[in-house]
Amino acid sequence: MITVTAPADVSEGLDATAWLVLSDLVPASRGLEVDAGRCRLRGFEAKLATTIVREPRDAGAPLEILVGLGPLDEVDAEVLRRAGAAAVRAAGRSRSLAVVLAGFEAPGLDEATAASALAEGALLAAYSYDRLRSEPEPAVLESVEIVGADADAAGRGVAVAAVVAEAVGLARDLVNAPAAECTPRAFAETATRVAEREGLEITVMDEDEIAAAHLGGLMAVARGSAEPPRFVRVDYVPGGPVGEDVPTVVLVGKGITFDSGGLSIKPATGMMTMKTDMSGAAAVLAALGACRRLGVAVRVIGLMPMTENMPGGRATKPGDVLRARNGKTIEVLNTDAEGRLVLADALSIATELAPDAIVDLATLTGACVVALGSGIAGRMGNDDRLVEAVGAASRRAGEPTWHLPLPAGYRSHIESEIADMKNLGTAGQAGALSAGLLLEEFVGTTPWVHLDIAGPARSEEDTGYRRKGGTGFGVRTLLELLVGYEPLGGAVVGPASGTAVLR
Repeated sequence: MITVTAPADVSEGLDATAWLVLSDLVPASRGLEVDAGRCRLRGFEAKLATTIVREPRDAGAPLEILVGLGPLDEVDAEVLRRAGAAAVRAAGRSRSLAVVLAGFEAPGLDEATAASALAEGALLAAYSYDRLRSEPEPAVLESVEIVGADADAAGRGVAVAAVVAEAVGLARDLVNAPAAECTPRAFAETATRVAEREGLEITVMDEDEIAAAHLGGLMAVARGSAEPPRFVRVDYVPGGPVGEDVPTVVLVGKGITFDSGGLSIKPATGMMTMKTDMSGAAAVLAALGACRRLGVAVRVIGLMPMTENMPGGRATKPGDVLRARNGKTIEVLNTDAEGRLVLADALSIATELAPDAIVDLATLTGACVVALGSGIAGRMGNDDRLVEAVGAASRRAGEPTWHLPLPAGYRSHIESEIADMKNLGTAGQAGALSAGLLLEEFVGTTPWVHLDIAGPARSEEDTGYRRKGGTGFGVRTLLELLVGYEPLGGAVVGPASGTAVLR
């Protein structure tokens, strides 16, 4: 991870300096002069995240990078994140870069927020995962300076960005690691190290303890693998006196460290990226690890059911019925719909903890990718207040989510002939919603939101501050939610059913 600072002025000896430019080539950074005619000749119009590099006139002088922001009335934190990422990419092989924020003003953005967004975009864009290469290319960029008019305010923003980017980097590392390395046991060991470093409590249940706790969904999925499952719980308690009125938020992350599909086996191409099927658990662990340094004021509990889904001789067979932690039975008609089975147990435990809210993250359905593509997560839940709070957090974080309904009339999609429900909905219809409706069976009246991150958890290309591979999607949304959490204080308010009314 590169270092990021907020000095009072641009340091001497830097390799590159980036300046912000608004539409119509209006300088947004103090001290910048723009030759509009030359910029237009080179095709630079200051559209969002576009750049132009001006070679230094004197030997040894830094590169000058102009970074477009687009129209002033559209500038927000996400625009600045993308600008920070664009500056890093344009810096090429520069070892040191300054981004000049001083002089920039936009409605609704104070300097700390603006500096944090620029730094966050820069740090996320600079991420790389090359530790497995025989000759890793050393990171070129070593330091970034965010130069604001108020160095103290910019420094506060940069400090937050560094913590958030480190958390996202941890999630990306876990998702990018080969499944042979990031097994359930290895994930639990990483979680233990994070907990010890950050002063968190951790409990790891092995296969015998999982069986004793009646986690029938997790056991059913794990049965076909030679790798034993783990159930990881991490607890964060805020510092200082904590009264009984401090709310608890439970985060649940799907942790399938490799998904072959089980006996309902995937085709070979469908398995190529299935090491990423633990992206939800990675996001939950990473968010927990950042809570103390960000001063989160609520209790946070992370629950991560970890297992492989493999087609071994003892694997669950289509037609088998399992009994989840809360006693409800699920007919397993497709063993490749396994994420909802392990989440059923974790959500049951989450509900037993009587929290103020539950949020789960899971790479759950291909149907959600079909509906929303690779850049947007599905957001659904049983409480209007929490659904909107998570949506607002995702907008602030720059992680798009879209509110999908959970119509009561679609409950028939998961009705089983022999059990309380089945794990497969109606073929070709509302696959993401039927999965959400099954999960809803395990949260009772506790406010709950489900994020289906199957699309944005992985990127197929480098774009903006997203790098090819694991994206760490969800970490920043969770941290935005937790840092500014407003207690709900009671049971579900309103069926958060989007625009659909079907009974």
